[in-house]
Amino acid sequence: MPKRKTLEEARKATRKGKAPTTQAGAFVKEEIEHMKTGKHPVKSRRQAVAIGLSKARKSGINLSQRASKSSATSARRKSRSSATR
Repeated sequence: MPKRKTLEEARKATRKGKAPTTQAGAFVKEEIEHMKTGKHPVKSRRQAVAIGLSKARKSGINLSQRASKSSATSARRKSRSSATR
């Protein structure tokens, strides 16, 4: 559960009309802080960012969906087929 301060920062950004990514920044900042203090056993900074964005989505911030792996896999498939020719 995000801290009350984090939720207030996100709501404040919403009222100002900031972009959803800016609103989610408060959640990401909180997770990075948790990572530094050892509250969460995350392995990388990237993982902490993903957790923060997930919490932002659950709190109702209208972020875009996570990037799908389908485009990456189709690109790999195309490169393999062109390499075998």
